[in-house]
Amino acid sequence: MKRILIIQTASLGDVILTTPLIEKLHNFYPNTKLDFLLKYGYEGVLRRHPYIHHVIVWDKTQNKYKNLLELIQIFREKKYDLIVNVQRFASSGIITTFSGAKLTVGFSKNPFSIFFSKRVKHKINKFGDGPHETDRNLRLIEHLTDSSTFPMRLYPSDHDFAKVSQYKTKQYITVSPASLWFTKQFSKKQWIEFVSSLHKDVMVYMLGSPKEKELCNQIIDESNHNNSLNLAGRLTFLESSALMRDAAMNYVNDSAPMHMASAMNAPVAAIFCSTVPEFGFGPKSENYHIIQTNQELACRPCGLHGFKTCPKKHFNCSLTIENEQLLNLAP
Repeated sequence: MKRILIIQTASLGDVILTTPLIEKLHNFYPNTKLDFLLKYGYEGVLRRHPYIHHVIVWDKTQNKYKNLLELIQIFREKKYDLIVNVQRFASSGIITTFSGAKLTVGFSKNPFSIFFSKRVKHKINKFGDGPHETDRNLRLIEHLTDSSTFPMRLYPSDHDFAKVSQYKTKQYITVSPASLWFTKQFSKKQWIEFVSSLHKDVMVYMLGSPKEKELCNQIIDESNHNNSLNLAGRLTFLESSALMRDAAMNYVNDSAPMHMASAMNAPVAAIFCSTVPEFGFGPKSENYHIIQTNQELACRPCGLHGFKTCPKKHFNCSLTIENEQLLNLAP
């Protein structure tokens, strides 16, 4: 195969969870040109990736379907030998179906998968030990490779590491307090309690997007921890990943920063509120810790992706997590 396209146009975390496909396809087809289609705004996470030939961006913010048609035309001209569609929504199925690629593979949950060359089941277990999402993704190419697993990997450049070296002069932790979903986000009150309880000499770096800058400011201001710095919106995805790599611990929600830490094999403390690790989206670092309530809650898990508000109005899946569970992992 001379040219392969991977499609994952969902969230940032989903893109990072797809990186084992890049690693494995490169390992089995080292001379093949690998392209990657993702959503506008996330292209920086694959910047200068050594195994990616071309990062293609789909802007869904305006003229979504006009851009979709243009993408189909571009892909038909590229004449891909294989398209691996990791996305399970119809729009990516349309692109795959009309791409003109010789071989197409995707999950059977995609409404257009009936037109793919090969369909693979995607099953999430709510309870018990099911496969990790990275393993579910790798099953898409098992028939073209083998059953071996590959890790998530991100590749910050020397410039990215140099940019954050100024923050590594003393022992530090990172805190990524936000999530796209309210019920997947450890409460602000509890973040404040945690940061307030840290040793005064531990440096705390708050990470996040520009939209999360205010939340980080509030946590710093109300915790009164003098050695805290808000880096939300000031670092790129890869710069944040480079900073995470050498942290004493990275505190995250069940969200994209957890996968960023895993892709750097960085130490990570992952807080699960409304969701559970058994869904298969947990951390993959060698040094990882799951933090969740010790109480049996009949309402947990309440959903795969979380909600904008707690369906039961109490949010006990977060509020019953004890501060010591976080502090025990701090330097």
